[in-house]
Amino acid sequence: MAAKISTKSALIVFLAVLSISQCCYGKLEFGSYKETCPNVENIVFKVVKEGFIKDPSVAPAMIRLYFHDCFSNGCDASLLLDGTSSEKKATPNLSVRGYELLDDIKTALENDCHGVVSCADIIALATRDLVTLASGEKTRYEIPTGRLDGRESTALSVDLPSPQLSVSQTAAMFAKRKLSVDDMVLLLGGHTIGVAHCSFIKDRLYNFKNTNKPDPSMDPKLVQELRGKCPEKSSTDGIINLDQDFSSSNIVDVSFYKQINSSRGILQIDQELANDGMTKKMVTDLAKGNDFLARFGQAMVNLGSVGVKDEQNGEIRRSCRSCNNLFCTK
Repeated sequence: MAAKISTKSALIVFLAVLSISQCCYGKLEFGSYKETCPNVENIVFKVVKEGFIKDPSVAPAMIRLYFHDCFSNGCDASLLLDGTSSEKKATPNLSVRGYELLDDIKTALENDCHGVVSCADIIALATRDLVTLASGEKTRYEIPTGRLDGRESTALSVDLPSPQLSVSQTAAMFAKRKLSVDDMVLLLGGHTIGVAHCSFIKDRLYNFKNTNKPDPSMDPKLVQELRGKCPEKSSTDGIINLDQDFSSSNIVDVSFYKQINSSRGILQIDQELANDGMTKKMVTDLAKGNDFLARFGQAMVNLGSVGVKDEQNGEIRRSCRSCNNLFCTK
């Protein structure tokens, strides 16, 4: 469960002002439901808060879902479609969760304004609210809406960066989505909360690049700590926190950057951010606490503009799990 915060700090809300409400962000607009579903943000927050109180781990789960949906085929909720060969069935998505919370939000919105709010916008709004709650309500970024839901979802189309890629390789994948190196560093900062399976890091602990030795960039003390949690010959795939600072492992804050700056990054790509000349300075600046929360919010907005669908290839689904007609590829 997220650490408790004082009443005083809970009242300190840093708002990342990205634009005035009437302005637009590409194909998206701030306050696009002002006339058609004016209570949308209140409804989403109410359902999200109830879900977060029951299970705070839904916050990193939803951040991951948002990233996986937007990065592969654009922010179109195609990841939510059920099907024998849909995106859900791709190996990187088998452990994605948060679908039930999105179903609950969709049901609540359909009761208030039927057929108005897209599932893609629900993902964006729910993720924003969970970031707010997981930060102890120290940040709340505004995010534009107006996304449409996609009609195609295939496992073979899923294209996500591996944690074993180099910084330059990862940056190239982000660039294809018109996301900058800064966006990459900030979005990977989402690893300030959440967990990873031991299978993702065993090579770093025991046989990095076939050397039969651990990754030399990892703090030797951390190597020993993680070997205790991830035995080399274990028959089970254990789980470890991405943020090893247990006082903040459930809080969205700058601890991730402090951690990788001290050679205590869990995933290979996370640690390389602090070591690569392309990103090292930014990591150092962020570790000092330089506006991470506001900058993270801006990066999440930038991610939310990737591959937005138009009326020709999108719709507003009645159910987030299926298209409105038979013309749906999955």
